[in-house]
Amino acid sequence: MTVLVTGSAGKIGQSLARTLPPLGWQLRGFDRDRSPSGIEQLQGEITDPGALDEAMAGVRAVVHLAGQAVEAPWPVIREANLEGTFQVFEAARRAGVRRLVYASSNHATGFTPRPADGCELPADTPPRPDTLYGVSKAFGEALARYYVDRYGMQVACLRIGTFADTPPDARSQATWLSPDDCARLVDACLRTARLGFAIVWGVSANSDRWWSADAGAALGYRPLDDAGRHRADQPPAGTPRPSDRLVGGAFTEASFGIDEVAGREPG
Repeated sequence: MTVLVTGSAGKIGQSLARTLPPLGWQLRGFDRDRSPSGIEQLQGEITDPGALDEAMAGVRAVVHLAGQAVEAPWPVIREANLEGTFQVFEAARRAGVRRLVYASSNHATGFTPRPADGCELPADTPPRPDTLYGVSKAFGEALARYYVDRYGMQVACLRIGTFADTPPDARSQATWLSPDDCARLVDACLRTARLGFAIVWGVSANSDRWWSADAGAALGYRPLDDAGRHRADQPPAGTPRPSDRLVGGAFTEASFGIDEVAGREPG
């Protein structure tokens, strides 16, 4: 089965290009930039219906990663993450591609308070976005729900935590998603016969995790990596901040307000 990966030149896209083929998937990448990965590659913009139609030809499923990956001024977010995501869903519908794995984010729920010790947040925690980026991911989840109910598509929305080779900081002891577990999660979403509409936390089997694993387990996701194994490699945690009490961490702070982000230098 050929799977189209949008955003294949990005960090997660390049990782999946290495980790999904050994699990039996044939990948086709689509990105505005060239990728060094060894899979078939097409270049184009996700806002270009014609380029997407070409990319969708002959594929059975889509992993949609492309878009603006961090907070940015609204015009950038709107074009990449709203218009672009809509065009990907529409191209999939035109091509008869029924299954789509959508890269959402924990920042769709960023202003949600962290649960009390010993409790876990369910994967379908209501949206409380912490940034315009988070708003765009909540939009993508709502769009996915629409395409499932209106057109019978099968969509898994992955509320991805901290994707990195190793957990980079104290917060990621809870939120880390390892590259290998990311592949296991996407693989489960592509294989399961039980997918209609699902929201799943994109997180590894971290001993300090406070996101529920139930939704992923229902689709067959079995994470194996634990951020706790890397605890000694992390930098000092530093002084606790009020934002540590919220899902989105530092992204909930004033420096990520609309005016503050708009006033920054690009990049």
